[in-house]
Amino acid sequence: MDTGNIGDAAGLEWRGAFENRELNALHAECFEHALTDDDWWNQVNRFSLGWVCMRTSGVLTGFVNVAWDGGVHAFLLDTMVASPQRRMGHAARLVEEAVMHAKAAGCEWLHVDFDPHLRDFYFGRCGFVATDAGLIRLR
Repeated sequence: MDTGNIGDAAGLEWRGAFENRELNALHAECFEHALTDDDWWNQVNRFSLGWVCMRTSGVLTGFVNVAWDGGVHAFLLDTMVASPQRRMGHAARLVEEAVMHAKAAGCEWLHVDFDPHLRDFYFGRCGFVATDAGLIRLR
């Protein structure tokens, strides 16, 4: 389960168990929106290669989702760390764990998109490189 403790009793787990209510609360905090009642458990089990959960003293304090196409492309989504745990290297460890498992699953590419303020984190800290990409806003 634990892939290297970071801070006080923070552990990472690939495809770790979580309750929808706790992931909805973390998502609402990290992405600054109203609390929802989404079925994360069904969603990640249906569409994702895996996910990484971080728990601190039993509380879900971090998460990242690795969606994929079933082949060689994986997609990093919803990197989250609770406010009190930020700026301690936890998000980078979540991404490192996701990268390791995507590679082990035979993926050749791991894609990520992000807001501009996260550029230094993903390019500098996590090792992603800039590429040309396209985007169509659907809503």
